[in-house]
Amino acid sequence: MSLSKRSINGSDFTAMALLGAEYLERNVDRVNALNVFPVPDGDTGTNMNLTIVSGARELRNKPSAHLGKAAEALSKGLLMGARGNSGVILSQLFRGFAKSLSNLEEAGTLQIAAAFQNGVDMAYKAVVKPVEGTILTVAKEAAKHAVQYARRTSDVVELMQEIHAKANEALQRTPDLLPVLKQVGVVDSGGQGLVFIYEGFVQYLTHSGTIDEKVFAFHSEAAAPEEVAAPSRPAVALKPSVPASAQSKLATEDIEFLYDMEFFINRKISGKPTTFFNEYAFKKALEKDGDSILVIADDDIIKVHVHSRKPGDVLNLAMAYGELTDFHILNMREQHRDLLTHEAPAAPFAPLPEYALTGDISSTELLAGPAAQVVAPEQLHELAPFGIVAVALGEGIANIFLSNEVDVVLSGGQTMNPSTEDFVNAIESLPAGHIFLLPNNSNIILAAEQAAELSGRQVTVIPTKTIPQGLAAILAFKEEESAERNAAWMKSAAEQVVSGQVTQAVRNTSIDGVDIQEGDYMGIKEKTIVSSKPTLLEACQLLMSAMAEEGGELLTILTGEDAVGSDTRALCDWIEEAFPDIEIEVHDGGQPLYPYLFAME
Repeated sequence: MSLSKRSINGSDFTAMALLGAEYLERNVDRVNALNVFPVPDGDTGTNMNLTIVSGARELRNKPSAHLGKAAEALSKGLLMGARGNSGVILSQLFRGFAKSLSNLEEAGTLQIAAAFQNGVDMAYKAVVKPVEGTILTVAKEAAKHAVQYARRTSDVVELMQEIHAKANEALQRTPDLLPVLKQVGVVDSGGQGLVFIYEGFVQYLTHSGTIDEKVFAFHSEAAAPEEVAAPSRPAVALKPSVPASAQSKLATEDIEFLYDMEFFINRKISGKPTTFFNEYAFKKALEKDGDSILVIADDDIIKVHVHSRKPGDVLNLAMAYGELTDFHILNMREQHRDLLTHEAPAAPFAPLPEYALTGDISSTELLAGPAAQVVAPEQLHELAPFGIVAVALGEGIANIFLSNEVDVVLSGGQTMNPSTEDFVNAIESLPAGHIFLLPNNSNIILAAEQAAELSGRQVTVIPTKTIPQGLAAILAFKEEESAERNAAWMKSAAEQVVSGQVTQAVRNTSIDGVDIQEGDYMGIKEKTIVSSKPTLLEACQLLMSAMAEEGGELLTILTGEDAVGSDTRALCDWIEEAFPDIEIEVHDGGQPLYPYLFAME
């Protein structure tokens, strides 16, 4: 196979998934050894392996050169075979991936990146209380990087290499986000399992045009693992092996929700739908005596995973919605005691070494260990190099910032400005060496600057005056670079953006030579009112025409809480016709007062 590939089809994806499953299977014990969250029961690798083997078996039984159909087969197999927290989350990552590609025979980098992101979105929705520092974080960081990197390459091989590298990079940071990992000295087990799967994807794309028949056969019901020889491909580069005693650092009695439960609810009895399923109420009821809750409603089948104090109550609650099938109930305290009882008495527990990149070291050298410079965990984890605080109004915009390196989002905007004290408190909450502030409103810059002076910390204010400027600035941020370079790049990126917004006038007036009537929609380019019209679409069209005069290739539209889907579609149709060379991205901003915010780059 060539080391460059512009698209993948169903056959490619099948081979990638099978080899990813095989890579995970070869490293089950290693993943199990890392497992201390959410409980130290040492079965994450086993659960993920059972999950992906089920998906791979479905792929083998329903082969297709159509990418969407192949991805759907994997998704179905993963869902039906999902075991444990990480297994269920894995199934959701590829469920969203499959839905994004459902109609495509093959896909290029932009579509693949969007599919990874859709998988992350679906996985986060399935988890009642998402925890960062887990497989979710690893998947999120990799997908976010993929979406950005896909704009710069049309090579699927290069994109998948970047996804794998970013996933591994995020994995190494999981102890910074989840205290129990740092306490025990390991990275997240589910995240490690996902990195192994992505490693298999990369190895197929870079080293073979066909997958070993034995590897393919392994995932059939007839084949057993011991019958399969390891494929003749480069071995996975690993950190030094981890003793199977990470769980011994935690006490059995600390496992509060001790029953690990999984089952399906069949929503049809004799072909008739059962009681209406209120997913929100069901999850809230499970939270009363449980955690690690995942509920996935798929057509007439509901997959439930929960750690509970009262398994009988869970089953009684579920029975109201249909017939229960495929039960798996484990006592996790018993699992933990068994792990400790059967543990080899050899070496005492040694934390997984952490490595820091110094100079020009490759990711393979970093993983291999001896060629890299070892840095003590207490030195590595004292402070993160950077922290970022941004101001935003609207849940959607806040989520966009949080998914793009921002650590704290302060609520504020044109009508509600955060105080200097708000900024100081946000600064003090971040264990970072250098902190950037993005005020995103001209009225907030002064408060941010005052907070920077009062904090006594190393703080840089990037004087962003609009939300679009703030988004451009954060996309220019590179964690591996110095504070000085990042400040320069972020300021420059913000200055390159042409910002626009539309809002309604509250009184009759005349500004900037524009007569404005109360209730009119005003189009504002930067600080200048360029249009005032009785309809939203007219105001947006005139604003867009003024913004397009500055040039630009990419238009980002953030829809507000008052935006209507039909208006948004009509606006996008008009822009595509009037400015065919401009690429459009639409995101749910959720901001009040402004139906639309625009950013032209």
